[in-house]
Amino acid sequence: MNTANNTSKTDSLNMDFSQRIVINTHMLEWDKSPAKGVWRKRLAREEAERGHATSIVKYDAGASFTSHPHPLGEEILVLSGVFSDETGDYPAGTYIRNPEGFSHAPFSEQGCELLVKLHQFQTTDIEQVRVDTHHTDWLPGQGDLQVMPLHQHLTESTALVFWPAGCQFQPHRHFGGEEIYVISGEFIDELGRYPAGTWIRSPHLSQHNPFVEQDTVILVKVGHLMIDE
Repeated sequence: MNTANNTSKTDSLNMDFSQRIVINTHMLEWDKSPAKGVWRKRLAREEAERGHATSIVKYDAGASFTSHPHPLGEEILVLSGVFSDETGDYPAGTYIRNPEGFSHAPFSEQGCELLVKLHQFQTTDIEQVRVDTHHTDWLPGQGDLQVMPLHQHLTESTALVFWPAGCQFQPHRHFGGEEIYVISGEFIDELGRYPAGTWIRSPHLSQHNPFVEQDTVILVKVGHLMIDE
């Protein structure tokens, strides 16, 4: 298991996609961003202020960013509070995808926390997505799991998955890798226990046997970490 540590702002961070990364984001300190009142916990980053990045982002009440584009897209899950831009107000539980060519000036009147992924869209993925997960139906998944699909493009698929207490999944392998963010409860496999706030990135063809002891909700992205990355 690899865990992130603080590096200088010009260093890349956790960009070896062949490595398994596990980070309890609650254990990281907040770093300043270029905008006053906006803070970040870096999980993976290609360069200081450009390229591939995965972060937890916090807006203090009243904080804002100037208008800016997102080359190769922006993906957001609102974890708490209300995130806003010119297109609307997005409360906790909203899933957002802004493709290449979209520009906005985001802000938060009351403050918010977000899981943010930048510069990670496939070039043919041009769909803009807004999903209020608190008002979207769960679908039956394998076994006792319930699934809420959020986005799919080619091999890449993103969904929320609800694991009822005591649920155990069969051992399985991830073609194209897997990313998990534990939203609530505790996710467990033979390699460890992952409380809410944990980010896990597992490489192409990784395998595990997951289970839970309590009701647990995770955000899952699969099929996007190919071996040529």
